[in-house]
Amino acid sequence: MRGAVIHAPGDIRFETVEDAKILKPTDAVIRTAVTCVCGSDLWPYRGAEPTEHAHPMGHEYVGFVEEVGSEVTSVKPGQFVIGSFATSDNTCANCRNGFQSSCLNVEFMSTCQAEYVRIPNAQGTLVATDGVPGEEFWPGLLAVSDVMGTGWWAADAAEVRPGSTAVVVGDGAVGLCGVIAAKELGAERIIAMSRHESRQKLAREFGATDIVTERGEDGVARIKELTGGIGADSVLECVGTAQAMSQALHSARPGGNVGFVGVPQEVAIDGQELFFSHVGLRGGPAPVRRYLPDLIGRVLTGAIDPGKVFDLTLPLDQVAEGYKAMDERRAIKTLLKP
Repeated sequence: MRGAVIHAPGDIRFETVEDAKILKPTDAVIRTAVTCVCGSDLWPYRGAEPTEHAHPMGHEYVGFVEEVGSEVTSVKPGQFVIGSFATSDNTCANCRNGFQSSCLNVEFMSTCQAEYVRIPNAQGTLVATDGVPGEEFWPGLLAVSDVMGTGWWAADAAEVRPGSTAVVVGDGAVGLCGVIAAKELGAERIIAMSRHESRQKLAREFGATDIVTERGEDGVARIKELTGGIGADSVLECVGTAQAMSQALHSARPGGNVGFVGVPQEVAIDGQELFFSHVGLRGGPAPVRRYLPDLIGRVLTGAIDPGKVFDLTLPLDQVAEGYKAMDERRAIKTLLKP
């Protein structure tokens, strides 16, 4: 089969790779319906994470079950399925507590920009739809496998409540999905921090009530100005840089909460400052599996349409251009069709 392989920063190739196959009785193999490039894929692409040897890429997927291992009974060949970037057995103590991305048997997906994908822990990871959804729903369901699930986790971790004020730091796909989540969870005011007109427009379409273009200290000052000098109830940090984390922590009111879901890059937090801020901080890899049934339902009923974050669609064999477009900010998120 063929799939995307990174050889070095800036060097993505679509080439022949080892066929996806059942390695454990808990595995499944799916035929990819659609996949995509994630903002976190840009870290190795840009050299911010080392690439010591060539390896496959991709962790977002929806598709059709081709084959299942002997211990997999929850899905069967032919079904259309959605899963999480973090696979889980969904039975261990951490899974039962709702933190499937900390499953005792977790395996993180990393080969999904390919024609076929092996899914570990398939029994607890994959959720099948009733029948095959129309192709118009596939982008939204693909978003659920990571960016929408992660945006929802950011809002959940930040304790967005009905009537609250939420700030979203980051206007990439996760941040935009965080706007959707904040609206669905009842936030009365949603302040999106964005400098890019196309992303501002989508944020407003998703439910943002205010746009703040300033960053850093100026951005914090603007948030304080919009919140009576106090700060927001909830802040969703969806970038992962030191500046974004600082901006998020300083934009929250005393007693407020920050949900951080951007993969941290050289982020350090001052314990003394956090202590006296009275700001709660929670984050980590999103437990997407916790939210899958609910989010799948919201997509299929039309309540939400996170698939709109895909503003570039390419054949899978043009995956390198998908990375390039996102790196150059010509695209928010690239959808890839085998």
